[in-house]
Amino acid sequence: MAGAVAATLVLAAASAVAFAAMSGSFRGPAPTAPRCGTPPLAGTVVNVTLADRGGGMMSGRYGPGPMMGGPGGMGMMGVLASAGVVAAGTVSLRALNEGGRPHELMVLPLPAGQMVGQRPVGGDGRIDEAGSLGEASRSCGAGSGAGITTGSTGWTTVTLSPGRYELVCNLPYHYAAGMYTELDTR
Repeated sequence: MAGAVAATLVLAAASAVAFAAMSGSFRGPAPTAPRCGTPPLAGTVVNVTLADRGGGMMSGRYGPGPMMGGPGGMGMMGVLASAGVVAAGTVSLRALNEGGRPHELMVLPLPAGQMVGQRPVGGDGRIDEAGSLGEASRSCGAGSGAGITTGSTGWTTVTLSPGRYELVCNLPYHYAAGMYTELDTR
């Protein structure tokens, strides 16, 4: 009988810990506002949220975001764009990092017939950047840098022809963890 009671207590404790982890109780506080502002941006502005929320992130909000148990145990990650379709021409992407680690945003043309998340990931955990049209990886600035830090914003302005594009984070293993979304232009 004592064994059954002990097993029940262990199961209850494990359930409480799992629930707390899934509800986000073990995460640090999320940034409430960007650490830096952005200047007026040209063209159509698309706000992009870069996130890593462990197992508590809902896949419907940030895209597919599969569970990732690989290097660093990253959990679920995602990219959320404020618009899925914009007019072709000048498009500015303002990327806010709401995650707990650095991220970046790259704009890659999406080949006909290819879905987002299907690019091959190399041994270094990254995808091929050939053909990139723009990058936001500088905290509080435009263009490339060392990554957008937690709570910071980076941006890039690109000229997009009508078509399909994939917005990705290409830091090691982030793409494989679900950091991609589609942006279409008409």
